Amino acid sequence: QVQLVESGGGLVQAGGSLRLSCAFSGRTFSSYAMGWFHQAPGKERKFVSAISLSGGSTYYTDSVKGRFTISRDNAKNTVYLQMTGLKPEDTAVYYCAAKWGLATRDLNYDYWGQGTQVTVSS
Repeated sequence: QVQLVESGGGLVQAGGSLRLSCAFSGRTFSSYAMGWFHQAPGKERKFVSAISLSGGSTYYTDSVKGRFTISRDNAKNTVYLQMTGLKPEDTAVYYCAAKWGLATRDLNYDYWGQGTQVTVSS
């Protein structure tokens, strides 16, 4: 059974940076595409970014392009989301997710973490 544990969330001022980490265990990490999603209070969970098995392909929702960077370290079984230029509208719980095979922008991922809160003050 895959387990995902996010860390790195917190409170930051607008314009600041955070790096989220997601530790993967239980299966072969390099066999899973990884994604980051967020969910603001009272809103649906939405796609933020995803990365292919090798890390060679990355995907972003338009609102974070140029500000967020997804990466993975297959030796450490960890995926990262470097967030810069944070805005109050980025405030949400951020979830990492694992999917067997190809990365996608939908919610059809096989495993989910428990989430980490990111709060951006204005």
